[in-house]
Amino acid sequence: MADKITTENVLNLVETLADRVSQQKSVSFEEGTSSVTSKFNRLFGREKPVHHLLGGGKSADVLLWRNKKISASVLSGATLIWVLFEWLNYHLLTLICLALVLGMLAQFVWTNASGLFNRSSSKVPRLVLPDEVFVSVGRSIGVEVNCALQFLQDVSCGGSLKQFVVIVASLWAAAVIGSWCNFLTVLYIGFVAAHTLPVLYERYEDQVDDFVYKVLEQLQGHYRKLDAGLLSKIPKGKLKGKKHE
Repeated sequence: MADKITTENVLNLVETLADRVSQQKSVSFEEGTSSVTSKFNRLFGREKPVHHLLGGGKSADVLLWRNKKISASVLSGATLIWVLFEWLNYHLLTLICLALVLGMLAQFVWTNASGLFNRSSSKVPRLVLPDEVFVSVGRSIGVEVNCALQFLQDVSCGGSLKQFVVIVASLWAAAVIGSWCNFLTVLYIGFVAAHTLPVLYERYEDQVDDFVYKVLEQLQGHYRKLDAGLLSKIPKGKLKGKKHE
């Protein structure tokens, strides 16, 4: 009788342990799938925060309005420049000449006024820009331009047809926008977008991700229909040079 009781107790204990292990596995599997889906539902499959993607330095702090005074002053300065050129119809040469005239007048008054009151003229500090600033700016611009040209050449020569169509459509849209307004207005729109869209995305991250993925799913559905009806019928192959006899 004791043997039956002990064997039944052992079997019950084994069954309870098996149930607990299966429950723990199911819970861990559900947590893993939920974490995977949350990572997948992020925009472009990103895993890092927006601040880290923007560089994580002072520029990212300005774009995400960590310091509202600095961000507001930068945006206000860009708006002032755009108003001067677009609404008041100032030209770059006019502004440069006016700034130089104001600087020369300030230095002239400083020198003569200090001589009148102190009986000894004070030296005006010299404004000298280091050569390294221009060299670093030129190098950074050259690197970005070369990367852009290399990317366009890679897409044209060895990229997929889908990527080629997307790039051509984007350039065509930029050309249409450029015909509506001048280059300075396009730069100002991009500057304002860079100072507003990241902070809005960081605040409404989940809603934006869901909306973007729904739009991407619809676009992928339309692309599959276009691929099945038209693009798949285009013959693919490498062009071979003809041999001259």
